[in-house]
Amino acid sequence: DADTGAVEMVRYAAVDDVGRAINPLIVDGQTHGGIAQGVGQALMEDCTHDGNGQVLAGSLIDYAMPRADQFPGFELEFNPVPAPSTTLGVKGGGEGGATAAPPALINAIVHALSEFGVRHLDMPATPERIWRAIDRTKSSKGE
Repeated sequence: DADTGAVEMVRYAAVDDVGRAINPLIVDGQTHGGIAQGVGQALMEDCTHDGNGQVLAGSLIDYAMPRADQFPGFELEFNPVPAPSTTLGVKGGGEGGATAAPPALINAIVHALSEFGVRHLDMPATPERIWRAIDRTKSSKGE
């Protein structure tokens, strides 16, 4: 939303290689959790410190976390390539979502903001940061 900087995620698709999935339902849940963790990092988790390095968030009340109602249904596929280095051929199940979500989401936001001339956005991409990025480009064009 160009007026508020709010982001609405309308689609999320991913393909992951988790090796041999012993319990596909658990792997699916781990992947969902990893994506949620990555989205939280990309959009809202700002770990601020004071001058001595002390984290300023006293509890989860002070620290934003994503909620289920902020996500679309995930479109997930798995490309299982058994790991040759493990007896069962398994690999990590949730890391792919947590690793891929921040750059995927930030790239999608920057792409959406390209019409405003935005080419870079630091994480977390809070509504305020997005709004300010749009406002800066408008100001530099004299709008």
